[in-house]
Amino acid sequence: MHVVNTARRTPDNRWQVRQRPVLEVGVDLKGSALAHLPSSVFTANAAWLVLAVMAFNLSRAAATITGTSLAKATTATIRRKLITIPARVATSARRLTLHLPEKWPWEGDWNQLFTRICGPPIPATS
Repeated sequence: MHVVNTARRTPDNRWQVRQRPVLEVGVDLKGSALAHLPSSVFTANAAWLVLAVMAFNLSRAAATITGTSLAKATTATIRRKLITIPARVATSARRLTLHLPEKWPWEGDWNQLFTRICGPPIPATS
């Protein structure tokens, strides 16, 4: 993590020095999508960069929706805990059912994300 010192004036006209992290997004992208740039062709890499940033922003939004537990997580952690789901998909009567593992450690975060995006799940009927 790179840290830059910034100096600014407070409302009572005193100087305040504050440290803030910068380039965290670049470091995170280099560790995920930018590590695999597809080509030496500039336009292909430009398109890859746009898609990588879109995926980064969507994963950060999903992590923020789940609450504070993943708010400062890296893209790899978000991918491991929310996106790569060890689930089984079943179809019955033109309906999709997602069966999550019983003791999956991130079930609460995933259920909170699903509920906030799609609304509460429909209760299963026998």
